[in-house]
Amino acid sequence: MPEILIVILTALAAGGAAVGGSFYTFRKITKKIEQSQPPVPAKQEDPRIGRTLEQARGDANRIRREAEEDARKIRNEARSHEQKTREVETSIDRKHGAIEEREKALDKKFDDFTAKTEDIEKIKQEQLAKLERVAGLGRDEARKIIMDGLENRLKEDIAKRIKDAESHAKEIADDKAREVIVDAMQRVATDYVPEYTTSRVKLPSDDMKARIIGREGRNIQAFEKATGVDVDLDEVPGEVQLSSFDGVRREIARISLERLIADGRIQPARVEEIVERTAQDVEKLMFADGEKLVRELGVHGLPKELVALLGRFKYRFSYGQNMILHTLEETKIATAIATELGADVQTVKLGALLHDIGKTQTAEAEGTHVQLGVDVAKRFGMPDKVVNIVAEHHEDKPFSSIESIVVWIADAISGSRPGARHENVEDYIKRIQGLENIANSFTGVDKSYAISAGREVRVIVIPEKIDDASMTKMANDIASKIHDSMVYPGQVKVTVIRENRAVAVAK
Repeated sequence: MPEILIVILTALAAGGAAVGGSFYTFRKITKKIEQSQPPVPAKQEDPRIGRTLEQARGDANRIRREAEEDARKIRNEARSHEQKTREVETSIDRKHGAIEEREKALDKKFDDFTAKTEDIEKIKQEQLAKLERVAGLGRDEARKIIMDGLENRLKEDIAKRIKDAESHAKEIADDKAREVIVDAMQRVATDYVPEYTTSRVKLPSDDMKARIIGREGRNIQAFEKATGVDVDLDEVPGEVQLSSFDGVRREIARISLERLIADGRIQPARVEEIVERTAQDVEKLMFADGEKLVRELGVHGLPKELVALLGRFKYRFSYGQNMILHTLEETKIATAIATELGADVQTVKLGALLHDIGKTQTAEAEGTHVQLGVDVAKRFGMPDKVVNIVAEHHEDKPFSSIESIVVWIADAISGSRPGARHENVEDYIKRIQGLENIANSFTGVDKSYAISAGREVRVIVIPEKIDDASMTKMANDIASKIHDSMVYPGQVKVTVIRENRAVAVAK
């Protein structure tokens, strides 16, 4: 086996030597051939190519120089920014250190201040304790003495300043109030002509009276029962007088009687038919007048029933002043004043419109027109401020708002202006005396006084003759006699007073 390997390796070595010798011989032969051939002449270069190459080399050198210059500038800017950054960092570090030092100093000062405050408070308490021991007073007592002394020293000066301010305000307020009221009256002047409802009906002849009376008085009785008014045929020749404090009833009676006279058929059945038809016509007429009133005043959204009640003012008078005229005039005055004063104009307008609404109810219900008006306002869901205006417009209650005061002022202006109301003085005095005479006619009465323009009678009785149990009966008896024997507007309140006195004299 080793002998074979040796033989193979010897063969390979011999082959390699032969190959190498052959390659060497091939290279020598090739070189000789190349040397034996003539040289190839060099190709001539174009001059333009040389110039282009030279220009390209110049451009390359220039670009290289510019690039090196830009690189140098960038390196310089970088070094400058780096330097500035290092300076900023140094400054920030320096400031941060200063802030820390300042915080430490402030903390130290705050601690010192707290300590000093505690010391001052401690000294204060010690001094107060010493003062209390010396004066024998507590802290509250000492404070009270000091405040009282200060108040006494300033009281005179304060009172003087308050008095001066009140006088100045009163002068300004009086002048301003006069300006507002005069301006309001000028702006709301109205040319409305009140309609005074007559209570007399002209007869075409005296024979008509007999027909109105009818057989055994049947016609006149049916007429009075249907209309609720008193018929007087003997007062003035050729006329029939209708008496009733209810203006609506009186107007229905007047129109019905005129229609009966024109128709000629006067009998109980016909009377009832005419009166019923006339009542419906008058209700429509009053509703139309109520709508006209609220429309002229710019009040909208009221219930129809309330508008119908306002229409009843057409046939309602107060001392000769028609209620529609009075309500229209007062509402305009109140609205103008409220506008000047900055009050609630809508509340004032509604309150002035409804302030006398209770007068439409006095014939059907008991109570003053103020009480009845409050009931009407509440029944129709009026706001509380409006209800208060109705309740306070005669000062029956203290005023609760500026709106109530404005309506009260407007009511006084409308009712008390010259020519607004009138009443025969002799009739007025006669009515007042009649009230007192009726009260004085009862046994046990000492004195009596008619007050509030005849709306109330104060009766003072003798205690020995009238006891407490009899007072109620006497009040009812006097009221009944006044009702049966007198003619008066609205209602009359009777107040019976019994007073006991014990007198002794020391000698």
